[in-house]
Amino acid sequence: MTGMSSSPVAEDAPRNHDLGPRVAAVLVFGSSAAVLVVEIVALRLLAPYLGLTLETSTMVIGIALTAIALGSWLGGRMADQVDPRRLLGPSLGVSGAVVALTPAVLRSAAEWAPAVLLLIASLTILVPGALLSAVTPMVTKLRLTSLAETGTVVGRLSGVGTVGAIFGTVLTGFVLVSRLPVSDILIGLGTLLVVGSALVGWRMRRWSGTPALTLAVVAGGLATMVAPGGCDAETRYHCARVVADPDRDGGRTLVLDGVRHSYVDIDDPTFLKFAYVRAIASVVDAAFPEGEPLAAHHLGGGGLTLPRYLAATRPGTRSLVSEIDSGVVRIDRDQLGPRPEHGIDVRAEDGRLALRRLGTGSRDLVVGDAFGGVSVPWHLTTVEAMTDVRRVLEEDGLYVANLIDHGDLAFARAEAATLNETFGHVALLGEPGDIGLDPTATPEGGNLVMVASDRTVDLRAMQEALDARGTGWKIATGDDLTSWIGNAPLLTDDYAPVDQLLQPYGRSGR
Repeated sequence: MTGMSSSPVAEDAPRNHDLGPRVAAVLVFGSSAAVLVVEIVALRLLAPYLGLTLETSTMVIGIALTAIALGSWLGGRMADQVDPRRLLGPSLGVSGAVVALTPAVLRSAAEWAPAVLLLIASLTILVPGALLSAVTPMVTKLRLTSLAETGTVVGRLSGVGTVGAIFGTVLTGFVLVSRLPVSDILIGLGTLLVVGSALVGWRMRRWSGTPALTLAVVAGGLATMVAPGGCDAETRYHCARVVADPDRDGGRTLVLDGVRHSYVDIDDPTFLKFAYVRAIASVVDAAFPEGEPLAAHHLGGGGLTLPRYLAATRPGTRSLVSEIDSGVVRIDRDQLGPRPEHGIDVRAEDGRLALRRLGTGSRDLVVGDAFGGVSVPWHLTTVEAMTDVRRVLEEDGLYVANLIDHGDLAFARAEAATLNETFGHVALLGEPGDIGLDPTATPEGGNLVMVASDRTVDLRAMQEALDARGTGWKIATGDDLTSWIGNAPLLTDDYAPVDQLLQPYGRSGR
């Protein structure tokens, strides 16, 4: 009829040819996956500076969840006020630029402005996380063309986003981290996001900021090359470096996440630099006849300092080493070089699981020297774990453990209490002021060595060995040890707040 026309359409109504269902799914899937990649890799970036502790993990997860909540809320609000087609490109592009710059920014802040590291770390997770999380409500708004299909559209995109998050988690944890440096992962992700931004802008004919963001990504890559804090190798768990000793031709220090974990002399395995290693060697030498070969199990490998020492001083010794980080195992093989004839069998496995596979009474010696940063993994500290250690030891076997603590030494006291609960005889080795033998000294903390067995150990011979090696350490046992432990709690599989008890400062070395 003359004068009649179709119903009016608002200027900013979604146009389906701009964003079809497949494109919408790709955007939601990719942005959700990217959020989880950033979260996991950020934890790896921060570990060398904040430690790989429960608190660090909790902080990163909390910031990531905050970013997801904030981005979802703001993205939905903005999509109701502004045409979402104007926002998708910038959200992807700006997040990509921030992600690409993150390695250089974090490492530079840790080196030159540690006081603001937490703030900068929070922003490098929060900003891209919020921008990427805003993509889902924007895409949802564009796909909603009828109230009749609201549930279907929202449910479908929500499911796609969840699958994307799962994919990002699995891809990062099982594939990317084991094959690529974390800086390469973030620069690669930033590049993909900027490319995605360009494609969305081209499709929507709305966004022209790609050249500037591309420059930001390139700058991030170049800055990462010169930023401090790089690694010789990034393993699944650590940023690893091997540092040559300028004073000894064969001296090498294995540095993991900025902490000196092991020192080895590849020409002379009997040279022991760190005091705690000399203390453990003193205990073994005092407890077993000179030169007698042993069957030993080492929880944690590091640079294999103790297995090398036992192989050199006790020919015929069989050392099984459980080192969870296969990257560290490769470094040992390629740069620190234990030979097969040393009788050292190194396996990339969890120490607690390895204990379960060992036969009862099959070991003369178990050495506990496993660390994540400066914290002993909690599941290797409990009554249940120590019960397993006691089971695999022969009747006269010995458990020797290295640990680190500072402040009031709450974790060390709890571990001593736990060993007291499990073994018949326990001794504590350390600086006199740290183990309560010098009441005039203020405890400073650092390395402590604990010895546990069901047989008595010649404490006099042990002290003579400590003195001969110039450790300056003393031994607390009996009433002195009981007084030092005080009312410290037992650590169990059901209750082991190791990260909360630990005070890991003074992290320059072990």
